[in-house]
Amino acid sequence: MSCQDGRVLSNFINQALNNQDITVYGTGRQTRSFQYIDDLVEGMLKMMNTDISFTGPVNLGNPTEYTILEVAHKIIKLTDSNSRIIHLPLPSDDPKQRKPDIALAKQRLVWEPTVHLEKGLRRMVEYYVESYAVGGILV
Repeated sequence: MSCQDGRVLSNFINQALNNQDITVYGTGRQTRSFQYIDDLVEGMLKMMNTDISFTGPVNLGNPTEYTILEVAHKIIKLTDSNSRIIHLPLPSDDPKQRKPDIALAKQRLVWEPTVHLEKGLRRMVEYYVESYAVGGILV
């Protein structure tokens, strides 16, 4: 994911690496499910190589939920950051829960994600740190 992607993970990692306050909207109890690209690619390959009669649609997400607050704490720990968590008002259109149903992918593709959040976050942090080293600045 690009360092300037603007989604929750890139924002939190950038803020943590810069020891800036981590901005959490609302209480942070809303849940999200995160998937590492390797899992998505594997699922897509399985879908492309399945029986031609199975056309989908099929959800290739990750059903493991984490609260936004949990993710913020994990990133602070992974980056050894001095960042504090601050809370801002929750946007009215912010969903309380995001959890894909992958039952069809499990059944028909014999697929489910295998890269756990912590492993994916470590990879992201390493990538961001390397990107900063090449660019010479923290974003």
